[in-house]
Amino acid sequence: MITQRSRAVHSASVEALARRVREGLGGAGSGTPVADHLRAAAEGGGSTAAGHAGARDGAPGPVVAAGAVRLLGADVVAGHLLAGRPLPAPESQAVRLAVSALPPAPRASVAVLHGGEGAWLRAWTDWGLVTALAGVDATQPPVPAPVPPGPPVCEDRLPRRHRTGGAAEGGSVREGWVAWSLRMGQLASLALPHLDGPVHDAARRGPLGLARGATRALLRGDFATAARLNRWLAWLAADGSTLPVDAGVLGAEIALRGGGERCLLDVAIANRMLEGERAWTRK
Repeated sequence: MITQRSRAVHSASVEALARRVREGLGGAGSGTPVADHLRAAAEGGGSTAAGHAGARDGAPGPVVAAGAVRLLGADVVAGHLLAGRPLPAPESQAVRLAVSALPPAPRASVAVLHGGEGAWLRAWTDWGLVTALAGVDATQPPVPAPVPPGPPVCEDRLPRRHRTGGAAEGGSVREGWVAWSLRMGQLASLALPHLDGPVHDAARRGPLGLARGATRALLRGDFATAARLNRWLAWLAADGSTLPVDAGVLGAEIALRGGGERCLLDVAIANRMLEGERAWTRK
């Protein structure tokens, strides 16, 4: 049974890791955010029950810390992907340890509308983490990651809240932009250079839905969702797409009004992609 305290501990661990990653993006961190996070958990949590739920001094336990890596997904190596540099050996070992502690499912056949949306989202987040790790760690052969089925198509002609339209051209399921954009926001950790797949193709086909979703979330005060969707817009800009809104202006507004370390990490990653500090092409 997941208690309110357990949820709070898990959330705090994700926020702490997001802060370490963000500091690394800005050059203020150690460059090994995952290794630092797992080390703090091991030193503070011990091997007792408290070590799994939360440490005595407020640090997450080892299992919770490893879970935070899986929840952030590819974001844990975002700084290295954006800079085009390999992971240091200690960081590589730490990320691989977290992946092995909570390994992704060996098969990713679950579809978003068949078998549970939560499992589908986890499968895509795991795909992003394993694929990104292979791209920045040349010390070991890349681990193949099963590619889950793609998302529905954003259909502007459907009612905006429609979740399960008929089959679009090519047999894909269609959705209105509200439901579609909210799901894309949950997959924002895939909006990084050198990651490409069906979710990215869906983003390329739906810039208007992403822009509408980001604007709607900002107006509703849902800054976390706004930051995630604006990150997709920044990815599209770096990918060469023409946007219906200015992602830089949206990001600045979110940074001024938003909060939370994970939200700020999304803003920082979007800014880095918009800056174009490093030219990158999709694979």
